[in-house]
Amino acid sequence: MPHDTMLLEILALMAVAVVAATIFGRLGMGAILGYLVGGVLIGPWGLELITNPEQIAHLGEFGVVFLLFLIGIELKPARLWVMRKQVFGLGSAQVLVTGFVLAVLANRVLGLDMGQASLVGLGMALSSTAFGIQLLATKKQLSVQWGRLGLSILLLQDIAVVPLLALVPLLAAGEAPVGVSLGYAFLETVAIFAGTVVLGRLAINPVFRLVASNNTPEVFTGFALLLVLGFGWLMDSIGLSMAMGAFIAGLLMAESEFRHQVEVDIQPFRGLLLGLFFMSVGMSINIGTLSAQTNMILIVLLVLVAIKATIIVGLVRAMKHTLPEAIKVGALLAQSGEFGFVLFAYARSEGVLDGPFVEMLTAVIALSMAITPFLYGIGVWLARRMTNETVTKIDPTESTDTGDKQVIIAGFGRVGETIGRILSDLEIPFTVIDLDPVHIKTARLAGFQAVYGDAARAEILRAVGAAEAALLVITIDDPRAVERMLASAKRECPHLPTYVRVHNSTVAADMRALGATHTVPETLEASLSLGAEVARALDADEDDIRTVVKALRSDDYRAIAPKSTS
Repeated sequence: MPHDTMLLEILALMAVAVVAATIFGRLGMGAILGYLVGGVLIGPWGLELITNPEQIAHLGEFGVVFLLFLIGIELKPARLWVMRKQVFGLGSAQVLVTGFVLAVLANRVLGLDMGQASLVGLGMALSSTAFGIQLLATKKQLSVQWGRLGLSILLLQDIAVVPLLALVPLLAAGEAPVGVSLGYAFLETVAIFAGTVVLGRLAINPVFRLVASNNTPEVFTGFALLLVLGFGWLMDSIGLSMAMGAFIAGLLMAESEFRHQVEVDIQPFRGLLLGLFFMSVGMSINIGTLSAQTNMILIVLLVLVAIKATIIVGLVRAMKHTLPEAIKVGALLAQSGEFGFVLFAYARSEGVLDGPFVEMLTAVIALSMAITPFLYGIGVWLARRMTNETVTKIDPTESTDTGDKQVIIAGFGRVGETIGRILSDLEIPFTVIDLDPVHIKTARLAGFQAVYGDAARAEILRAVGAAEAALLVITIDDPRAVERMLASAKRECPHLPTYVRVHNSTVAADMRALGATHTVPETLEASLSLGAEVARALDADEDDIRTVVKALRSDDYRAIAPKSTS
């Protein structure tokens, strides 16, 4: 039955995706390669468990759409401005110089016309953001000088994806020389950036605030999906790509207080659908065709890695950084990246590149990503030999920590706002998390750092830097919500002290049992404050009042807590 066949294909996709991603992740090669290999295994050129990979590919393309959205949402103008020299100087030089050299080789050696050669050269000049960021984060090198250089290049490469996607339909139309097409694509990208900044500041926050005021999570998620897919459809309808539209939607959200919660809501869709995309790429690889091109694939791979590493090392040195730093950056980014799959698959669908050639390029990209950990290890080893290092250490002068640790306040109602104003008067930095858009607006109008989101989500805690915070204050008047926040905080930041506002001593005991560091029952605190004021009205000694109140607060208010009747 067709229904049984469809169910079998779904089960095969899920099983292979989980197994392949797990195995390759354990080997340190990344889930992307696992998806590619899994796709080859179950595709029409492997075990033939999937008979119609085109349907999977169409569905998987939405993963690319969500990926571009999340990249756009990370490109905050303020962040780009701080790193402008590295991003727009070093990053632009890397893409343009590497792309030019590879394009000339593709034109002279592979016989491509200049339009095709330029697309291939610039596409292969892009490195793997997934592998680069993963290695830098795993090795704790994101905050050191050479790690920031690598991150800057990856950031510019992510931006470069947009004009490259815009270039494909221009090349497919064939109505202008490649230089003119590149110019159109660049100007189109600049116009998009300028327009989205203006539109984002005027429209996005008010609309999201209106949707969030319903306090219905599924409606909020639905609107986030509508924003991404709606912009994708709009760009697609005017002749560009859905991925570009999603990128624009991400830029609109980059400065919004709702961005973190939107990221959390979109991530599961992105991960699932992007996995399908990479598996569909694997399914499209004709093993028979590639076996006949083994020598060509290996030659292109070696030339690609050598050229990219050499150019990156030279450019980093030209910016007056040390040779060991340059070697590590070159080793980290010598591969081609996942956007090559996206770009070349798009080019094939538009008729710009033919199928067998794209299959060869896909194999080269996959192999270059597979050897990235090996290349990175060699680069680090060479750098250590040149500097006589025994271990790679983080330079404390390069730390991104700019001051005292902050406090995280979950909930900005009357209690949270009072705490915030006290901390502000004491010049103690803090960040507010709340699911009420009115509270977020109030906090931002007061000049406080505030993020719309659910503090019970680990992703939100990571986004606000809870792992490096001084403590977490939970002021929510909902015991079940507090329980979820405590559980999430203990999983994500097990050493983070948590201070919790509770209604009474019974709830306080429950929260301490769940891991709260300190609890404050508001009914008992109100009793103590009122009692102290009564004593002052009767001219009691102030030192005696403080001593009594301190004693009653000690040992978790047990002296005044209601006694159990059991």
